[in-house]
Amino acid sequence: MKDQWKKKLTPEQAHVLCNEGTERAFTGKYWNHHEPGTYRCAACGNRLFASTDKFDSGTGWPSFSAPAAKEAVSTKHDFKLLLPRTEVRCSRCGGHLGHVFSDGPQPTGKRYCINSLALDFEKKSGKHPGKRKKNPDG
Repeated sequence: MKDQWKKKLTPEQAHVLCNEGTERAFTGKYWNHHEPGTYRCAACGNRLFASTDKFDSGTGWPSFSAPAAKEAVSTKHDFKLLLPRTEVRCSRCGGHLGHVFSDGPQPTGKRYCINSLALDFEKKSGKHPGKRKKNPDG
């Protein structure tokens, strides 16, 4: 699977998604992005986060208070640094997205701190207001 990703992704995206890398703060294309739409996994297209759950955390990375659906992401404890963290992965392909912290806004209290390089953005279509296209990915 990772060999297929490396053909599709830029070297920087592959570093984040495959090797658990991190982009520098305030450098990603979505940290200060405010258009309505959906953020998807850059590796497999899985629907991960909605723009309505995005907030400015001041950290320099895109931050979300919740995933688009509970099953969109998976988490696991990360002990690579001195302080334990919770890693966030795409539940479909297992790509590394970032980390989640318990210092976000209510009602969830969560801050999903996600690398822009792990995301693709799908702008919300204004063609059919009030109607959602059925999509098996969410």
